[in-house]
Amino acid sequence: MQTCEPFSDLSDNNGPVRGFLHRASTPEADCLILTHGAGANCESPLLVALAEAFCAIGLAVLRCNLPFRQSRPHGPPLRGSADWDQAGLRAAVAVMRRLNPARMFLGGHSYGGRQASMLAASEPQLADGLLLLSYPLHPPKQPEKLRTAHFSSLQVPALFVQGVRDEFATLAEMESALALIPARKELLAITGAGHELMTKTNRVDLIAAVTSGFGAFMRAKA
Repeated sequence: MQTCEPFSDLSDNNGPVRGFLHRASTPEADCLILTHGAGANCESPLLVALAEAFCAIGLAVLRCNLPFRQSRPHGPPLRGSADWDQAGLRAAVAVMRRLNPARMFLGGHSYGGRQASMLAASEPQLADGLLLLSYPLHPPKQPEKLRTAHFSSLQVPALFVQGVRDEFATLAEMESALALIPARKELLAITGAGHELMTKTNRVDLIAAVTSGFGAFMRAKA
């Protein structure tokens, strides 16, 4: 039976780690760290549902608030907070490696996933794989402002989960961007979904598709 508990750790020099820990049944379990988008926190329904589902199939899952959200309960990240938020992710990895020294996966929705991918591009040894939900490829209606500068440096396998109605990227734009990534990558399209991915009607199918898709992706060989 899985358990979820509030989690706080102040031991890492990169900053405090705060969120909720879904403990696996064994200390040897793989670990997934999930982070939130710019307008949310780690208690978003999408992250809670995914954490529960991944924990049910044997992973330890940490849903954590990025440093910008720890500093202010509402509002988007302030300009220049990316390095701070990536340091927070680095701290979360260090903490979870002490608890579960197995494979380590980083995941996040929108802004959180972007920060995870940027950190993995600069420090590929930190994670064994990435789960990127609704990657914000560009601002809505501004396709020329691509957020792909780090893609050519990504050496970590990455599964991108994208709604076909996402205003931050069309599937064609995502496929073109993913061609820049030298690591193994895959695009999982979610029919009928927008940037938020999960709706009242697709919850069960979405969570099943993401958990099974990511599991299969990480078991596959390059």
